[in-house]
Amino acid sequence: MKIQIPIEKFKDIKTPFYYYDVKLLQQTLDVIKKEIDKYPNYYVHYAIKANANPLILDLISKSGLGADCVSGGEISAAIKAGFPSDKIVFAGVGKSDWEINLGLENDIFCFNVESIPELEIINELAAVKNKVAKICFRINPDVGAHTHANITTGLAENKFGIAMEDMEFVVSKAAEMKNVEFIGLHFHIGSQILEMDDFIALSKRINELQNRLEAENITVKHINVGGGLGIDYLKPDENPIPNFTDFFKTYAENLILRKGQCLHFELGRAVVGQCGNLITKTLFIKKGIQKQFCIVDAGMTDLIRPALYGAFHLVENLSSNEPKEKYDVVGPICESSDVFVKDFELNKCHRGDYLAIRSAGAYGEIMASTYNCRELPKGYSSEEFKS
Repeated sequence: MKIQIPIEKFKDIKTPFYYYDVKLLQQTLDVIKKEIDKYPNYYVHYAIKANANPLILDLISKSGLGADCVSGGEISAAIKAGFPSDKIVFAGVGKSDWEINLGLENDIFCFNVESIPELEIINELAAVKNKVAKICFRINPDVGAHTHANITTGLAENKFGIAMEDMEFVVSKAAEMKNVEFIGLHFHIGSQILEMDDFIALSKRINELQNRLEAENITVKHINVGGGLGIDYLKPDENPIPNFTDFFKTYAENLILRKGQCLHFELGRAVVGQCGNLITKTLFIKKGIQKQFCIVDAGMTDLIRPALYGAFHLVENLSSNEPKEKYDVVGPICESSDVFVKDFELNKCHRGDYLAIRSAGAYGEIMASTYNCRELPKGYSSEEFKS
């Protein structure tokens, strides 16, 4: 089923640009709310790194979700968008002093701490402000995820988190400090995970770690399992909303929460991935010796995932119903890796045809660059094209 995008209203808009189906985004948010309402102690924080377009953040903040931030800029964007400070979590291996101070000044819910040096700095900066910073320790669970190597985060070889062997030690260090309060454990094993077995493995590891802490008479109020739930890049129209039912149910059935414990999630791609489409216009059809190229005005500067990860995005010709032909869909950037898809069947393309690069709501616009002195793509809400 071809998506309904009003190309007749695009004639005065400069391509490339992002087109966000806000109806689909709202439907996705409604499903998330319906599912977490089954579990009163479950809380979702939207991972702003996936997409920080103001129109996206405004809708998500109004839905009641919290915010997961990995920079001071994201904290500022979250607050500007209306996310309550007490629903903001701040993660990242390299937090600058000004970013920590920003979190302290706004009394955010917690800092997800990834090293002892970071813990010490947060304690020092909080002391200057006469505040107590709530912290969770991000523990590296050494659990693999069935996803791309560049987006796994929970293996011992990754830069993220504190080693499991050091868990009790860092908790004891925090207990000695006057300006931090240890409230929980944080985990995140990777992104674009479609196999629930990965989340089961994480749950079992957390159960083991909680048993270890309880043996030391240490209890925690909060468990944060991060995000990671993937989307269907191959068939976005058949599966526009991820399987949140199985996702939350997997944790409910496998993670043993203690009485009064809260479980937190940090979902990004699963929330916004399918609502975004990169709209681009065909510049030229170039016939090579063995293949033909559809050269478009969007490039890796607008959507870097295919060049960076070899990621697949479905491409559709919105302007043509002619028989399909094979193309390499490529951009204008002066890099050989500026390719969206190779040997891909599209309805016959012509100069001026509009193409939609699907499932681009996450890690699309937010990762755009001005390489080759190109302008950043703009993002538009589907509501702006209503007659």
